[in-house]
Order: sequence, then C-alpha cells, then structure tokens
Amino acid sequence: MEDLEDLYENAPCGYLSLAADGVIVKANRTLAGWLGTQSFELLGKRFYDLLNVPGKIFYETHFAPLLRMQGYFNEVALDLVGPDGRRLPVLANAAERRTSEGGVQFTRITLFQAADRRRYERELVDAKNTADRARKELEELNKSLEERIAAGVAERLQLEQGLLAEKEVARLREQFVAILGHDLRNPLASIVGGLNILSREPQSDKARRVLTMMSQSTERMSGLIQDMLDLARCRAGQGIAIVPKPTDLRAVLEQVVEELRAAHPGRDIQSSLQIEGPVPCDGGRIAQLVSNLLGNALTHGAPDRPVKVTATTDFNEVVITVANEGEPIPDHVKDHLFEPFFRATSSGEKQGLGLGLFISYEIARSHGGNLQVRSDQKETQFCFTMPIGG
Repeated sequence: MEDLEDLYENAPCGYLSLAADGVIVKANRTLAGWLGTQSFELLGKRFYDLLNVPGKIFYETHFAPLLRMQGYFNEVALDLVGPDGRRLPVLANAAERRTSEGGVQFTRITLFQAADRRRYERELVDAKNTADRARKELEELNKSLEERIAAGVAERLQLEQGLLAEKEVARLREQFVAILGHDLRNPLASIVGGLNILSREPQSDKARRVLTMMSQSTERMSGLIQDMLDLARCRAGQGIAIVPKPTDLRAVLEQVVEELRAAHPGRDIQSSLQIEGPVPCDGGRIAQLVSNLLGNALTHGAPDRPVKVTATTDFNEVVITVANEGEPIPDHVKDHLFEPFFRATSSGEKQGLGLGLFISYEIARSHGGNLQVRSDQKETQFCFTMPIGG
C-alpha cells in the first residue's frame, strides 16, 4: 500500500503549507533538499523570506493580492534563495483553504524546479533578439549610401569648423593675455617710480607703513604679470625665454635664500650650496625657479620644521633640491602639480594664479633639464637637474 507520508516527503516536487498569517507550518524534504537545508529549519519562517528581492516585490504586488482575490494561482515563476545564497528558479502553484465565512485557514503551495525551462526561455528570447538585431542591421545596410556619405561629410565639416573656431578663440585669448601683460607694465612702472620718490622724502610712521605695503603689492603685481607673460609664451609654443651665460650660481642661490629668510623671519631655512666655478645658465630664471620652490615649501611645509635647500655639481649636471617636512602630497595631486592654474589646496594661505610650479617646470625644460617631485611621510622634495656638459 502507498505510504502517504513518504509520498509527501519525497515527492518529485516541493510542498509547503502556510498558516493563515503566511508562516510555514510544514515543508517536505524535497524542497528542503533543493534549498540545502532541513525541513524543520523552514518552519516558522514566512514564504516571503525564501524569495529573492525581485520575488519579494512580486509577492507583495501580485502573489498575495491574487491569492486574496481568487484563492489560487498557477505557474508563477519565482526565485527561491537558500541559506548559502544559491538561487533556485521554480514554478509555483498555490491554493487557499477557506472557512465557510471566507476566512483563510491555510495555503498549500506546490513548487517545481524550472531551471531548464528558464534557460530554454532565455535562449528563445536571445534567439529572437539576435534575429531582430540581424534584421535591423540589414535594414540599416540597405539605407541609401549617398545619404550616409553626405551626413558624414557634413559632420566632418562641422567638426573641422568647430576646431578652427576653438583654435582661433584660444589664439586670441593668449594674444590678449600677452598684450595685457605688456600694457600693465607701463602704469606699474610709474607706480613703482612714484613710490621710490616718496620713500626718499620724510614720512610719518603711518605713511612709511603704507608705502611699504604698496611696495610689496607692486612687487606681487609685477610677479603676476611676469607669470602671465611666461604662460602666454609657453602656450604659443615659444617656451620660457632664457639667456644662458657663465653665472656664479652659488651667489644667485644664496641671494634667493636670504630673500626668503627675510620674508619669513620665523622660519628655519637651511642651505648647503656646494657649487664651484661659473655655471652656464640663465641666473635670473634659475633664481625664479628656486624662489618658487622655496616659497612653495614654506607655504605647505610643517611650520615648526626646517626647509632645506641643497645644490651640488659634477662634471655633467647641476642638482638643486628643496625639501620640507609635513603632510605628503596625495598621488592624485602630484599628477597635476606642474599644470597651469592648478592649486594643490583651496585654502587662502597663499594667493596666486597657480602658475609657479608650471613656470618652474618650463624653466627647467628651457635649460634642457627636468623638475621632479617625490613626497612621502618623511618629506616632500622637489629636485631640479640641469646638464652642464662633460
């Protein structure tokens, strides 16, 4: 005689019985085996808990309302999720047992594995999509060749016109910057001359302080104008103009260090300048490069730690380094340090155009050399190397 208990537990399909509140009160071994668990571990859970996220949404919006409305449904595609996260595609049939008053007593659900069916359905969909794509591609290939060529030519012409217009705007912008820089020099020179005349006359303490501030402002304006002119030359493909000649580079660097010491009396600037004999270079431009690097180190370095300037020569090259301690420069910042208008920080500690490191890099290139940065937890170091011949 057929064993009904065995038929239930080992049926070729999954069985679930839910109480009126949706809690699982009975589950057969077949379903538990599919999910990789034991039957008793499913008891007390809700059928909702066995579904994946899309299935839970479907349960709330279709599954439960359909059961409430008609008391059953057939062949609903769902995905169950086992304790190990493995997904189990199934087809579900469900029926409610209700009281004479219409209240739900329990719900029986029968589940059938549907992995093969889902795969077959996907293959049919893929085949249809492939056929649709092939048909569309054929239709596109059958379009008028002349129309496609005309559209391509028109697009190319429009693109070329846009590029020409963009180049012209860029050329005019760089020309404007260069002209503006030159035109600003004359009135600035007049202001500087006037300040020099006034500074030689007797002044009150307040007037002297004002004259000092105005003098510092004009020096800063002059530096900004020079940076603008250098940028314009670089953008025009001319690079930084240099006039190389035998130079007492050690004296040039000593002057730069002393100027920065005077401008930052509370900071420790240590220098080791081991350069003997004249060096063929543009001393003014090298001074500008080192002044930019040293000013940058004083701005961004730890205020209670020294900034170190070293310079050495051998038969082949000059090596000048400026190093400071403090927070390292992030990699994403280092990648852009030598670009024009790039500021490593948005703080207002140092105002400027963000051209200092860019111009320093271009000065190094104009001398046939290179400027590199290395930064870690120990220190940040900018290193300028320049060949001087063998």
